[in-house]
Amino acid sequence: MTLASTPTRLPFWQRFFFAIPVIGWVAKDLVFGDKNNIWFALIAFVSLWMSSALVFGLPGLYLPALALVPVIFVVLLCITWS
Repeated sequence: MTLASTPTRLPFWQRFFFAIPVIGWVAKDLVFGDKNNIWFALIAFVSLWMSSALVFGLPGLYLPALALVPVIFVVLLCITWS
């Protein structure tokens, strides 16, 4: 008789994040799914951004870019940290 390894339980913040209806489903698929899913998520992100530019005009193009400034700032800090 062999012992089956018990699956490790995810931390609370990951379970909470993965429980968010649309964003969590995509994130869970990116983490635990196929490695090509990142390309599908990037294409969906760019398509939504361009669709918002078509629907809302220039504010639909500029406001998501403005919202991504803190993300890029953190990425730059992470790059320079190491």
